[in-house]
Amino acid sequence: MAAPDVAALALNVPVPPELQWTDTRRGEEFVLQSITVRLLPDGSLAAKAYGRPVAGGRGGYVSFAVPDRTELHALIEAAADAAAERWAAHTGLG
Repeated sequence: MAAPDVAALALNVPVPPELQWTDTRRGEEFVLQSITVRLLPDGSLAAKAYGRPVAGGRGGYVSFAVPDRTELHALIEAAADAAAERWAAHTGLG
């Protein structure tokens, strides 16, 4: 059997309250509470942040850039390392 083509590997990382931040999009302020991390084909990581409107309500599903902060980079890299360990130790279906 030929090796399957894997289009993407992604994980969701909750952002601890002390690392959360706010950003504004379309005049609405959001508190960013999670980061979606994708493993790209070249082995590098891409990340986008998501959150909820500060004013409440559901708001739109809007992505934000992750700020260039050492502690957020460390969170993303630690999550990627943990995910790699879990994938490597998978026990198959069912």
